[in-house]
Amino acid sequence: MRILFIGDVVGKPGRDVVTAELPRLIERLKLDFVILNGENAAHGFGLTRAIANDFFALGVDCITTGNHWADQREILNFIADEDRVLRPRNLPAGAPGKGANLFQARNGQNVLVVSPLGRVFMEPQDDPFAAVDSELNACPLGEAADAIVVDMHAEATSEKMAMGHFCDGRASMVVGSHQHIPTGDAQILPGGTAYQTDAGACADYDSVIGMDKFEPLNRFTRKLPGNRFTPATGPATLCAVFVETNAKGLAARIDPVRVGGRLKQTIPENLTG
Repeated sequence: MRILFIGDVVGKPGRDVVTAELPRLIERLKLDFVILNGENAAHGFGLTRAIANDFFALGVDCITTGNHWADQREILNFIADEDRVLRPRNLPAGAPGKGANLFQARNGQNVLVVSPLGRVFMEPQDDPFAAVDSELNACPLGEAADAIVVDMHAEATSEKMAMGHFCDGRASMVVGSHQHIPTGDAQILPGGTAYQTDAGACADYDSVIGMDKFEPLNRFTRKLPGNRFTPATGPATLCAVFVETNAKGLAARIDPVRVGGRLKQTIPENLTG
């Protein structure tokens, strides 16, 4: 199975590069399943129903989120009925929506997606490791699921790496989101799980993690909060991670993806089949 995980989409520039590049990537990479982190898609904060529907129309199969999942309050009106949008899995009991779900890929196989939220340097939530463990036990790889993807939305690289090793051999792919910078550690762990600490973002990289530079610089240099952060509006780069699984649902290859914008471009080559 061929899976693409697209990093945090930041505002309209991020949405525009996804619109421009995703259909071509689906065709070129012969993708069976596409996951996108959409928690910053609406003006940099949260997700709306209209934006989610636009992503689905482009070929996105599942939208994960993170700590900004409810910044657009309208999500509370549709997330309970929209199984393709996941809120963080380890929110307190009673939160609307789902933090994990089993989907059918284009090739007819089943894909479990789990969306935990880290706790280090972030607002405390329930234990993400216990939450993920519960999902992996309930829907084992190679039995109930043909592939399993964990989007670890966290601030600390150590917590992301720990989640990768925690899931090694039980998930097809553990990929980090939230930090908006694509990391260079794409690898297959000893047990067969593909791992990358952060997928990066779909954003203008002439920015501060996708946001217009002025306000972050003002806060860092003068310690004076001013206006709300707004997405940088230059040409964006689509950052993603590509994984191909084997017959057991574990990773056969992992490749970073970067197209458009100002970052060095990279697209997987020498695909078989």
